Amino acid sequence: MNAKPPAPVPSRASGPRRAGAPLGQPPAPAAAPPGRPPAETFEALGLPPELTHRMAELGVREPFPIQAAALPGALAGRDVLGRARTGSGKTLAFGLALLVRTAGARAEPKRPLALVLVPTRELAQQVTEALEPYARVLGVRLATVVGGLPVGRQAASLRAGADVVVATPGRLTDLVSRRDCHLDRVRITVLDEADRMCDLGFLPQVSEVLGRVRPDGQRLLFSATLDGAVDGLVRDWLHDPLSVSVDREAGPAAAVEHHVLNVHAADKYATATEIAARDGRVLMFLDTRAGVDRFTRHLRACGVSAAALHSGKSQPQRAHALARFKEGATTVLVATDVAARGVHVDALDLVVNVDPPADAKDYLHRGGRTGRAGGSGKVVTLVTPGQRRDVNRMIADAGIRPAVTRVRSGEEGLTAVTGAKRPPAGTGTAAGNAPFRGLGTRPGCPAKESRRTAEARRTAEARAAARVRRGR
Repeated sequence: MNAKPPAPVPSRASGPRRAGAPLGQPPAPAAAPPGRPPAETFEALGLPPELTHRMAELGVREPFPIQAAALPGALAGRDVLGRARTGSGKTLAFGLALLVRTAGARAEPKRPLALVLVPTRELAQQVTEALEPYARVLGVRLATVVGGLPVGRQAASLRAGADVVVATPGRLTDLVSRRDCHLDRVRITVLDEADRMCDLGFLPQVSEVLGRVRPDGQRLLFSATLDGAVDGLVRDWLHDPLSVSVDREAGPAAAVEHHVLNVHAADKYATATEIAARDGRVLMFLDTRAGVDRFTRHLRACGVSAAALHSGKSQPQRAHALARFKEGATTVLVATDVAARGVHVDALDLVVNVDPPADAKDYLHRGGRTGRAGGSGKVVTLVTPGQRRDVNRMIADAGIRPAVTRVRSGEEGLTAVTGAKRPPAGTGTAAGNAPFRGLGTRPGCPAKESRRTAEARRTAEARAAARVRRGR
């Protein structure tokens, strides 16, 4: 970074801050006193009629709990510290207030008036898509600033005068260093998924951004956890925040079923393949980018419509894969944890951890891709004997009591839980039956087998895997 950093800005917690008057409109009503029941309509929350009319046209009529709790304070200009389960409507909880308080003002070239910082490209796109129809009604101009896309086009959108910028920290600091973006006019700053930004190592960039925006501005911070680095952000940059926690962000959705499927190591990927071949969409998580690519190629060889999503893909590739999955053109999205946050797919009823996540937080965020906004779904984790102890501990830390089932590929029990079936290829292609290098199994795309043939195949696969482990 070539630009000289700004002079240190005193912590906002150390001194008074002016009440945050809206940029282009009179102040909104103050937040309801503690103990008052939340408003049951968006009109009662103080949103303008043209906005509520557009929301009704889109079927958004009643606020979710996080929206009812956070919007009054955010509209009044207060700092807000919000916690809520993933998929509970946080984007509109901060986004509607941000748009209303920005409406009526016009940004100068390269000097936005409001900023939303998010950890991933997918979440940035999701936030932009969620806010776009309401921004048009209010005459607010949006720009999305993320890595993986041409920086010149993003700089041009800032020069045109974007009122609100939705950005990932890395690309935003790049544009600031190029002097294509100046943050001194930003009076509303949102940190969405603040804990994830810290986990990904963005804390220095986030702190630098907060040091460049107006010190008397409004801050809206949403995070799953408030310990460590996030707690430091709250202390340093939020002034007397309204704390909103309508349910435990670190907790599971009540309408989601959780299943642990105990599988043989040699049968793991055959089991995963049959789940992928089910009717309906499924999001499958693996640990590594290489593993995602290999398993995606394997599924395609077996006749399953699959796409890969991970940080090694270009942004157009990631956007294309996600769009086809949302449309149903692709039935299986195989991903690393880059898809564990910021990916919203309507009516996604199954998430499968082919590789178990590293910790409880990752488990909950992976599982949070289903059961969103009050819907139902299932989270299935495949567990081999050597993984059981660690997975049991991780599941307990997540506050989950899953149904535990011992399954094998081709069995009715697997179908009963997941809807699994044989892949459509049906003849066992060379690609499908070749050793799954790097994962230590032979997943296979078998034709219909008798029970005796299936047992013989699994025995042979187990012996082959044992020979590999012994180095033969």
